[in-house]
Amino acid sequence: MNSLELRASLGLAGVYALRMLGMFLILPVFALYAHTLPGGDNAAWIGFALGSYGLTQALLQLPLGMLSDRIGRKKVIYGGLVLFAAGSFVAAGATDLVWLTIGRVIQGAGAISAAITALLADLTREEVRTRAMAMIGMSIGTTFAVSLVLGPLLASVIGVPGIFALTGVLTLMALVGVWRLIPDPARSRFHADAEAKPARLMPVLKDGQLARLNFGIFALHAAQMAMFVALPFALTATARLDKAHHWQVYLPVVVVGFVLMVPAIIYGEKKHKLKQVFVGAVGLMTVAQLGMAATLDTFWQIVLWLGLYFIAFNILEATLPSLISKIAPADAKGTAIGVYNTAQSFGLFVGAAAGGWLYGRYGATGVFAFTGTLMALWLVLASSMRPPMAVRTVMLRIGNGWQGDAQKLSQKLAAQSGVREAVVVPEERVAYLKVSQQAWDQAAVEKLIRETFPT
Repeated sequence: MNSLELRASLGLAGVYALRMLGMFLILPVFALYAHTLPGGDNAAWIGFALGSYGLTQALLQLPLGMLSDRIGRKKVIYGGLVLFAAGSFVAAGATDLVWLTIGRVIQGAGAISAAITALLADLTREEVRTRAMAMIGMSIGTTFAVSLVLGPLLASVIGVPGIFALTGVLTLMALVGVWRLIPDPARSRFHADAEAKPARLMPVLKDGQLARLNFGIFALHAAQMAMFVALPFALTATARLDKAHHWQVYLPVVVVGFVLMVPAIIYGEKKHKLKQVFVGAVGLMTVAQLGMAATLDTFWQIVLWLGLYFIAFNILEATLPSLISKIAPADAKGTAIGVYNTAQSFGLFVGAAAGGWLYGRYGATGVFAFTGTLMALWLVLASSMRPPMAVRTVMLRIGNGWQGDAQKLSQKLAAQSGVREAVVVPEERVAYLKVSQQAWDQAAVEKLIRETFPT
Protein backbone atom coordinates (compact mmCIF):
# COMPACT_ATOMS: atom_id res chain seq x y z
CA MET A 1 0.00 0.00 0.00
CA ASN A 2 1.12 3.54 -0.63
CA SER A 3 0.72 6.22 2.03
CA LEU A 4 -2.64 7.46 0.71
CA GLU A 5 -4.11 3.95 0.63
CA LEU A 6 -2.84 3.18 4.11
CA ARG A 7 -4.28 6.41 5.50
CA ALA A 8 -7.63 5.75 3.84
CA SER A 9 -7.71 2.12 5.01
CA LEU A 10 -6.84 2.88 8.63
CA GLY A 11 -9.12 5.91 8.78
CA LEU A 12 -12.18 4.21 7.32
CA ALA A 13 -11.60 1.08 9.42
CA GLY A 14 -11.64 3.38 12.45
CA VAL A 15 -14.91 5.00 11.37
CA TYR A 16 -16.48 1.58 10.77
CA ALA A 17 -15.25 0.33 14.14
CA LEU A 18 -16.70 3.38 15.87
CA ARG A 19 -20.16 2.60 14.55
CA MET A 20 -19.85 -0.96 15.78
CA LEU A 21 -18.58 0.35 19.11
CA GLY A 22 -21.85 2.22 19.51
CA MET A 23 -23.71 -1.08 19.24
CA PHE A 24 -21.34 -3.40 21.07
CA LEU A 25 -20.45 -1.21 24.08
CA ILE A 26 -24.01 -1.22 25.33
CA LEU A 27 -24.66 -4.88 24.47
CA PRO A 28 -23.62 -6.43 27.83
CA VAL A 29 -25.35 -3.72 29.93
CA PHE A 30 -28.36 -2.60 27.88
CA ALA A 31 -30.96 -5.02 29.24
CA LEU A 32 -30.07 -4.32 32.88
CA TYR A 33 -30.20 -0.56 32.28
CA ALA A 34 -33.45 -0.64 30.26
CA HIS A 35 -35.06 -2.64 33.05
CA THR A 36 -34.63 0.38 35.38
CA LEU A 37 -36.45 2.82 33.07
CA PRO A 38 -40.22 3.43 32.96
CA GLY A 39 -41.59 0.69 30.72
CA GLY A 40 -38.64 -1.54 31.54
CA ASP A 41 -40.83 -4.12 33.24
CA ASN A 42 -41.83 -5.27 29.74
CA ALA A 43 -39.08 -7.63 28.56
CA ALA A 44 -40.46 -7.71 25.01
CA TRP A 45 -40.08 -3.95 24.78
CA ILE A 46 -36.52 -4.16 26.09
CA GLY A 47 -35.69 -6.60 23.32
CA PHE A 48 -37.36 -4.40 20.70
CA ALA A 49 -35.43 -1.35 21.92
CA LEU A 50 -32.16 -3.26 21.76
CA GLY A 51 -32.82 -4.63 18.28
CA SER A 52 -34.43 -1.58 16.67
CA TYR A 53 -30.96 -0.42 15.65
CA GLY A 54 -30.65 -3.48 13.42
CA LEU A 55 -34.05 -2.91 11.80
CA THR A 56 -33.21 0.51 10.38
CA GLN A 57 -29.75 -0.76 9.45
CA ALA A 58 -31.28 -3.59 7.45
CA LEU A 59 -33.76 -1.33 5.68
CA LEU A 60 -31.32 1.44 4.74
CA GLN A 61 -27.96 -0.25 4.25
CA LEU A 62 -28.25 -1.15 0.56
CA PRO A 63 -30.25 1.95 -0.51
CA LEU A 64 -27.75 4.34 1.09
CA GLY A 65 -24.86 2.48 -0.53
CA MET A 66 -26.51 2.94 -3.93
CA LEU A 67 -27.26 6.58 -3.10
CA SER A 68 -23.55 7.16 -2.55
CA ASP A 69 -23.00 6.27 -6.22
CA ARG A 70 -25.23 9.20 -7.18
CA ILE A 71 -24.50 11.98 -4.70
CA GLY A 72 -21.02 11.07 -3.48
CA ARG A 73 -19.56 8.79 -0.82
CA LYS A 74 -18.64 11.41 1.73
CA LYS A 75 -22.04 13.11 1.65
CA VAL A 76 -23.71 9.85 2.63
CA ILE A 77 -21.07 9.17 5.29
CA TYR A 78 -21.45 12.67 6.77
CA GLY A 79 -25.24 12.28 6.89
CA GLY A 80 -24.97 8.83 8.46
CA LEU A 81 -22.55 9.98 11.14
CA VAL A 82 -24.78 12.95 12.00
CA LEU A 83 -27.76 10.60 12.38
CA PHE A 84 -25.72 8.16 14.47
CA ALA A 85 -24.53 10.97 16.76
CA ALA A 86 -28.06 12.39 17.05
CA GLY A 87 -29.46 8.98 17.97
CA SER A 88 -26.72 8.53 20.56
CA PHE A 89 -27.58 11.82 22.24
CA VAL A 90 -31.32 11.03 22.17
CA ALA A 91 -30.61 7.67 23.82
CA ALA A 92 -28.32 9.35 26.37
CA GLY A 93 -31.11 11.70 27.41
CA ALA A 94 -33.89 9.08 27.34
CA THR A 95 -36.13 9.15 30.39
CA ASP A 96 -38.13 6.08 29.43
CA LEU A 97 -37.99 3.10 27.14
CA VAL A 98 -39.89 4.90 24.38
CA TRP A 99 -37.20 7.55 23.95
CA LEU A 100 -34.46 4.96 24.30
CA THR A 101 -36.03 3.05 21.41
CA ILE A 102 -36.30 6.23 19.32
CA GLY A 103 -32.62 6.92 19.92
CA ARG A 104 -31.69 3.42 18.80
CA VAL A 105 -33.83 3.72 15.66
CA ILE A 106 -32.09 6.99 14.74
CA GLN A 107 -28.68 5.44 15.41
CA GLY A 108 -29.44 2.57 13.04
CA ALA A 109 -30.58 5.00 10.32
CA GLY A 110 -26.95 6.06 9.99
CA ALA A 111 -26.35 3.00 7.83
CA ILE A 112 -23.07 3.95 6.18
CA SER A 113 -21.20 0.64 5.96
CA ALA A 114 -21.84 0.25 2.21
CA ALA A 115 -20.75 3.84 1.54
CA ILE A 116 -17.57 3.30 3.57
CA THR A 117 -16.56 0.20 1.63
CA ALA A 118 -17.36 1.96 -1.67
CA LEU A 119 -15.16 4.92 -0.68
CA LEU A 120 -12.39 2.56 0.33
CA ALA A 121 -12.64 0.91 -3.09
CA ASP A 122 -12.37 4.34 -4.74
CA LEU A 123 -9.20 5.06 -2.78
CA THR A 124 -7.35 1.75 -3.24
CA ARG A 125 -5.89 -0.10 -6.19
CA GLU A 126 -7.30 -3.48 -7.09
CA GLU A 127 -4.17 -5.35 -6.01
CA VAL A 128 -4.32 -4.04 -2.41
CA ARG A 129 -8.07 -3.77 -1.92
CA THR A 130 -8.47 -7.17 -0.28
CA ARG A 131 -5.98 -6.16 2.41
CA ALA A 132 -7.78 -2.85 2.90
CA MET A 133 -11.13 -4.60 3.35
CA ALA A 134 -9.49 -7.04 5.77
CA MET A 135 -8.55 -4.09 7.98
CA ILE A 136 -12.23 -3.25 8.33
CA GLY A 137 -13.04 -6.86 9.17
CA MET A 138 -10.33 -6.98 11.82
CA SER A 139 -11.57 -3.72 13.35
CA ILE A 140 -15.06 -5.19 13.80
CA GLY A 141 -13.84 -8.31 15.59
CA THR A 142 -11.52 -6.31 17.83
CA THR A 143 -14.26 -3.82 18.66
CA PHE A 144 -16.64 -6.58 19.71
CA ALA A 145 -14.09 -8.20 22.01
CA VAL A 146 -13.01 -4.90 23.58
CA SER A 147 -16.61 -3.74 24.05
CA LEU A 148 -17.66 -6.77 26.10
CA VAL A 149 -14.92 -5.93 28.59
CA LEU A 150 -15.08 -2.14 28.39
CA GLY A 151 -18.88 -1.81 28.39
CA PRO A 152 -19.48 -2.99 31.99
CA LEU A 153 -16.47 -0.99 33.21
CA LEU A 154 -17.65 2.22 31.56
CA ALA A 155 -21.21 1.66 32.75
CA SER A 156 -19.97 1.48 36.34
CA VAL A 157 -18.19 4.83 35.96
CA ILE A 158 -20.35 6.99 33.67
CA GLY A 159 -23.51 4.90 33.38
CA VAL A 160 -25.19 3.71 30.20
CA PRO A 161 -26.38 7.27 29.36
CA GLY A 162 -22.74 8.31 29.62
CA ILE A 163 -21.77 5.55 27.16
CA PHE A 164 -24.35 6.83 24.67
CA ALA A 165 -23.15 10.42 25.12
CA LEU A 166 -19.52 9.37 24.72
CA THR A 167 -20.42 7.51 21.54
CA GLY A 168 -22.09 10.65 20.20
CA VAL A 169 -19.03 12.79 20.90
CA LEU A 170 -16.68 10.26 19.34
CA THR A 171 -18.93 10.07 16.28
CA LEU A 172 -18.72 13.82 15.77
CA MET A 173 -14.95 13.58 16.08
CA ALA A 174 -15.01 10.82 13.45
CA LEU A 175 -17.00 13.12 11.16
CA VAL A 176 -14.25 15.72 11.42
CA GLY A 177 -11.70 12.98 10.79
CA VAL A 178 -13.45 11.90 7.58
CA TRP A 179 -13.47 15.54 6.44
CA ARG A 180 -9.85 16.33 7.31
CA LEU A 181 -8.00 13.02 7.13
CA ILE A 182 -9.69 10.81 4.54
CA PRO A 183 -8.63 11.81 1.01
CA ASP A 184 -11.22 12.71 -1.60
CA PRO A 185 -11.15 10.16 -4.42
CA ALA A 186 -9.91 11.43 -7.75
CA ARG A 187 -12.87 9.62 -9.33
CA SER A 188 -15.78 7.65 -7.92
CA ARG A 189 -17.11 4.70 -9.86
CA PHE A 190 -18.97 1.47 -9.28
CA HIS A 191 -16.94 -1.47 -7.93
CA ALA A 192 -18.49 -4.92 -8.33
CA ASP A 193 -16.27 -6.31 -5.57
CA ALA A 194 -17.42 -3.75 -2.99
CA GLU A 195 -20.93 -2.57 -3.94
CA ALA A 196 -24.34 -4.04 -4.57
CA LYS A 197 -25.60 -3.99 -8.16
CA PRO A 198 -29.42 -4.09 -8.53
CA ALA A 199 -29.19 -6.26 -11.65
CA ARG A 200 -27.27 -8.91 -9.70
CA LEU A 201 -29.57 -9.01 -6.66
CA MET A 202 -31.96 -11.70 -7.88
CA PRO A 203 -29.24 -14.14 -9.01
CA VAL A 204 -27.53 -13.71 -5.65
CA LEU A 205 -30.77 -14.16 -3.71
CA LYS A 206 -31.61 -17.32 -5.70
CA ASP A 207 -28.21 -18.93 -5.12
CA GLY A 208 -28.83 -21.81 -2.71
CA GLN A 209 -25.24 -21.89 -1.42
CA LEU A 210 -25.21 -18.16 -0.66
CA ALA A 211 -28.68 -18.47 0.91
CA ARG A 212 -27.26 -20.96 3.42
CA LEU A 213 -24.59 -18.44 4.41
CA ASN A 214 -27.09 -15.59 4.60
CA PHE A 215 -29.28 -17.64 6.90
CA GLY A 216 -26.16 -18.44 8.91
CA ILE A 217 -25.18 -14.83 9.56
CA PHE A 218 -28.83 -14.03 10.33
CA ALA A 219 -29.03 -16.89 12.84
CA LEU A 220 -25.62 -16.14 14.38
CA HIS A 221 -26.47 -12.54 15.18
CA ALA A 222 -30.08 -13.27 16.11
CA ALA A 223 -28.74 -15.71 18.71
CA GLN A 224 -26.17 -13.16 19.85
CA MET A 225 -28.77 -10.46 20.53
CA ALA A 226 -31.26 -12.85 22.13
CA MET A 227 -28.50 -14.15 24.38
CA PHE A 228 -27.62 -10.68 25.62
CA VAL A 229 -31.23 -10.05 26.59
CA ALA A 230 -31.07 -12.96 29.05
CA LEU A 231 -27.40 -13.38 29.93
CA PRO A 232 -26.84 -10.18 31.96
CA PHE A 233 -29.72 -11.16 34.25
CA ALA A 234 -28.27 -14.67 34.63
CA LEU A 235 -24.87 -13.30 35.59
CA THR A 236 -26.48 -10.99 38.14
CA ALA A 237 -28.99 -13.43 39.64
CA THR A 238 -27.44 -16.89 39.21
CA ALA A 239 -23.75 -16.04 39.40
CA ARG A 240 -24.31 -13.31 42.03
CA LEU A 241 -22.02 -11.05 40.04
CA ASP A 242 -22.48 -7.29 40.13
CA LYS A 243 -22.88 -5.80 36.64
CA ALA A 244 -19.70 -3.77 37.10
CA HIS A 245 -17.78 -7.06 37.27
CA HIS A 246 -19.37 -8.89 34.34
CA TRP A 247 -16.23 -8.12 32.34
CA GLN A 248 -14.37 -10.60 34.54
CA VAL A 249 -16.40 -13.36 32.89
CA TYR A 250 -16.28 -11.96 29.37
CA LEU A 251 -12.53 -11.25 29.26
CA PRO A 252 -11.18 -14.82 29.66
CA VAL A 253 -13.77 -16.45 27.39
CA VAL A 254 -13.22 -13.84 24.66
CA VAL A 255 -9.44 -14.31 24.85
CA VAL A 256 -9.78 -18.10 24.69
CA GLY A 257 -12.09 -17.74 21.70
CA PHE A 258 -9.59 -15.57 19.81
CA VAL A 259 -6.63 -17.82 20.63
CA LEU A 260 -8.37 -20.99 19.43
CA MET A 261 -9.84 -19.31 16.35
CA VAL A 262 -6.43 -18.73 14.74
CA PRO A 263 -5.27 -22.36 14.35
CA ALA A 264 -8.76 -23.41 13.26
CA ILE A 265 -8.81 -20.84 10.44
CA ILE A 266 -5.25 -21.62 9.37
CA TYR A 267 -6.05 -25.34 9.26
CA GLY A 268 -9.23 -24.76 7.27
CA GLU A 269 -7.59 -22.51 4.68
CA LYS A 270 -4.24 -24.28 4.31
CA LYS A 271 -5.60 -27.83 4.31
CA HIS A 272 -8.69 -26.92 2.26
CA LYS A 273 -10.92 -28.09 5.11
CA LEU A 274 -12.89 -24.88 5.48
CA LYS A 275 -16.28 -26.61 5.30
CA GLN A 276 -15.30 -29.09 8.02
CA VAL A 277 -14.06 -26.29 10.30
CA PHE A 278 -17.17 -24.25 9.54
CA VAL A 279 -19.65 -27.06 10.19
CA GLY A 280 -17.74 -28.03 13.34
CA ALA A 281 -18.07 -24.47 14.65
CA VAL A 282 -21.82 -24.43 13.93
CA GLY A 283 -22.09 -27.73 15.81
CA LEU A 284 -20.16 -26.29 18.75
CA MET A 285 -22.41 -23.23 18.74
CA THR A 286 -25.46 -25.51 18.79
CA VAL A 287 -24.07 -27.37 21.82
CA ALA A 288 -23.41 -24.06 23.62
CA GLN A 289 -26.92 -22.71 23.02
CA LEU A 290 -28.71 -25.95 23.91
CA GLY A 291 -26.45 -26.27 26.96
CA MET A 292 -27.61 -22.84 28.14
CA ALA A 293 -31.21 -23.91 27.59
CA ALA A 294 -30.71 -27.11 29.62
CA THR A 295 -28.72 -25.84 32.56
CA LEU A 296 -27.67 -22.36 33.57
CA ASP A 297 -27.80 -22.79 37.34
CA THR A 298 -24.26 -22.04 38.47
CA PHE A 299 -21.44 -19.60 37.72
CA TRP A 300 -19.22 -22.30 36.22
CA GLN A 301 -21.96 -23.56 33.93
CA ILE A 302 -22.33 -20.04 32.55
CA VAL A 303 -18.56 -19.80 32.03
CA LEU A 304 -18.44 -23.20 30.30
CA TRP A 305 -21.22 -22.46 27.83
CA LEU A 306 -19.91 -18.95 27.19
CA GLY A 307 -16.44 -20.33 26.52
CA LEU A 308 -17.81 -22.73 23.90
CA TYR A 309 -19.95 -19.94 22.46
CA PHE A 310 -17.04 -17.55 21.90
CA ILE A 311 -14.81 -20.22 20.39
CA ALA A 312 -17.53 -21.01 17.86
CA PHE A 313 -18.55 -17.37 17.35
CA ASN A 314 -15.04 -16.18 16.50
CA ILE A 315 -14.46 -19.04 14.03
CA LEU A 316 -17.79 -18.39 12.33
CA GLU A 317 -17.27 -14.62 12.13
CA ALA A 318 -13.96 -15.25 10.37
CA THR A 319 -15.05 -18.05 8.03
CA LEU A 320 -18.39 -16.67 6.83
CA PRO A 321 -16.92 -13.72 4.84
CA SER A 322 -14.28 -16.04 3.39
CA LEU A 323 -16.97 -18.47 2.24
CA ILE A 324 -19.02 -15.64 0.71
CA SER A 325 -15.96 -14.53 -1.26
CA LYS A 326 -15.24 -18.06 -2.50
CA ILE A 327 -18.83 -18.91 -3.46
CA ALA A 328 -20.18 -15.62 -4.87
CA PRO A 329 -19.88 -15.05 -8.64
CA ALA A 330 -16.67 -13.19 -9.42
CA ASP A 331 -18.51 -10.10 -10.67
CA ALA A 332 -21.14 -10.08 -7.90
CA LYS A 333 -19.06 -10.25 -4.74
CA GLY A 334 -20.15 -6.78 -3.61
CA THR A 335 -23.81 -7.66 -4.14
CA ALA A 336 -23.40 -10.89 -2.19
CA ILE A 337 -21.72 -9.04 0.68
CA GLY A 338 -24.47 -6.41 0.67
CA VAL A 339 -27.18 -9.07 1.00
CA TYR A 340 -25.10 -10.82 3.67
CA ASN A 341 -24.73 -7.60 5.69
CA THR A 342 -28.46 -6.91 5.40
CA ALA A 343 -29.25 -10.41 6.67
CA GLN A 344 -26.90 -9.80 9.59
CA SER A 345 -28.63 -6.52 10.53
CA PHE A 346 -32.06 -8.11 10.23
CA GLY A 347 -30.83 -10.90 12.52
CA LEU A 348 -29.87 -8.31 15.14
CA PHE A 349 -33.43 -7.00 15.18
CA VAL A 350 -35.26 -10.33 15.07
CA GLY A 351 -33.02 -11.91 17.71
CA ALA A 352 -33.35 -9.07 20.20
CA ALA A 353 -37.11 -8.71 19.69
CA ALA A 354 -37.76 -12.45 19.92
CA GLY A 355 -35.36 -12.78 22.85
CA GLY A 356 -37.16 -10.08 24.80
CA TRP A 357 -40.59 -11.57 24.18
CA LEU A 358 -39.42 -15.09 25.06
CA TYR A 359 -37.61 -13.95 28.19
CA GLY A 360 -40.75 -12.21 29.42
CA ARG A 361 -42.84 -15.35 28.91
CA TYR A 362 -40.52 -18.29 29.48
CA GLY A 363 -37.37 -16.90 31.05
CA ALA A 364 -33.82 -17.75 29.99
CA THR A 365 -34.79 -21.33 29.11
CA GLY A 366 -37.20 -20.08 26.46
CA VAL A 367 -34.59 -17.74 24.99
CA PHE A 368 -31.93 -20.41 24.67
CA ALA A 369 -34.38 -23.00 23.38
CA PHE A 370 -35.05 -20.53 20.56
CA THR A 371 -31.36 -19.86 19.87
CA GLY A 372 -30.53 -23.57 20.11
CA THR A 373 -33.24 -24.38 17.56
CA LEU A 374 -31.87 -21.69 15.22
CA MET A 375 -28.39 -23.18 15.51
CA ALA A 376 -29.64 -26.73 14.95
CA LEU A 377 -31.43 -25.64 11.78
CA TRP A 378 -28.27 -23.86 10.63
CA LEU A 379 -26.26 -27.01 11.33
CA VAL A 380 -28.52 -29.00 8.98
CA LEU A 381 -28.19 -26.37 6.24
CA ALA A 382 -24.43 -25.99 6.70
CA SER A 383 -23.87 -29.75 6.56
CA SER A 384 -25.55 -29.93 3.17
CA MET A 385 -23.57 -27.11 1.55
CA ARG A 386 -21.05 -27.85 -1.18
CA PRO A 387 -17.40 -27.61 -0.13
CA PRO A 388 -16.08 -24.28 -1.39
CA MET A 389 -13.38 -24.18 -4.03
CA ALA A 390 -9.88 -23.48 -2.70
CA VAL A 391 -9.69 -20.12 -4.44
CA ARG A 392 -9.05 -16.47 -3.83
CA THR A 393 -10.22 -13.42 -5.77
CA VAL A 394 -7.82 -11.39 -7.89
CA MET A 395 -8.61 -8.12 -9.69
CA LEU A 396 -6.59 -6.97 -12.69
CA ARG A 397 -6.88 -3.74 -14.67
CA ILE A 398 -7.39 -3.84 -18.42
CA GLY A 399 -6.60 -1.03 -20.90
CA ASN A 400 -8.44 2.25 -20.35
CA GLY A 401 -9.26 2.61 -24.03
CA TRP A 402 -10.36 -0.97 -24.62
CA GLN A 403 -13.62 -1.57 -26.50
CA GLY A 404 -13.26 -5.30 -27.18
CA ASP A 405 -15.31 -8.43 -26.55
CA ALA A 406 -15.57 -8.93 -22.77
CA GLN A 407 -16.91 -12.46 -23.09
CA LYS A 408 -14.04 -13.52 -25.36
CA LEU A 409 -11.43 -12.13 -23.00
CA SER A 410 -13.18 -13.78 -20.05
CA GLN A 411 -12.96 -17.14 -21.80
CA LYS A 412 -9.27 -16.69 -22.60
CA LEU A 413 -8.48 -15.76 -19.00
CA ALA A 414 -10.53 -18.66 -17.63
CA ALA A 415 -8.53 -21.05 -19.83
CA GLN A 416 -5.25 -20.13 -18.11
CA SER A 417 -3.68 -22.56 -15.66
CA GLY A 418 -5.07 -22.24 -12.13
CA VAL A 419 -7.88 -19.82 -13.08
CA ARG A 420 -11.24 -21.20 -11.96
CA GLU A 421 -13.45 -18.29 -13.05
CA ALA A 422 -12.91 -15.05 -14.93
CA VAL A 423 -15.28 -12.18 -15.69
CA VAL A 424 -14.30 -8.99 -17.50
CA VAL A 425 -16.39 -5.92 -16.63
CA PRO A 426 -15.72 -3.35 -19.41
CA GLU A 427 -17.30 -0.38 -17.66
CA GLU A 428 -14.99 -0.87 -14.68
CA ARG A 429 -11.95 -1.74 -16.81
CA VAL A 430 -11.38 -4.69 -14.49
CA ALA A 431 -11.05 -8.44 -14.86
CA TYR A 432 -12.26 -10.37 -11.81
CA LEU A 433 -10.62 -13.77 -11.41
CA LYS A 434 -10.98 -16.64 -8.98
CA VAL A 435 -7.65 -18.41 -8.88
CA SER A 436 -6.35 -21.51 -7.14
CA GLN A 437 -4.85 -20.97 -3.70
CA GLN A 438 -2.15 -23.48 -4.57
CA ALA A 439 -0.85 -22.13 -7.86
CA TRP A 440 -1.97 -20.17 -10.89
CA ASP A 441 -0.15 -18.85 -13.94
CA GLN A 442 -0.11 -15.18 -12.97
CA ALA A 443 2.59 -14.32 -15.52
CA ALA A 444 0.57 -15.78 -18.40
CA VAL A 445 -2.59 -13.95 -17.32
CA GLU A 446 -0.82 -10.61 -16.99
CA LYS A 447 0.96 -11.13 -20.32
CA LEU A 448 -2.34 -11.85 -22.05
CA ILE A 449 -3.82 -8.63 -20.72
CA ARG A 450 -0.75 -6.54 -21.58
CA GLU A 451 -0.43 -7.88 -25.12
CA THR A 452 -4.06 -7.65 -26.04
CA PHE A 453 -4.99 -4.41 -24.32
CA PRO A 454 -2.06 -2.06 -23.73
CA THR A 455 -2.74 0.89 -21.46
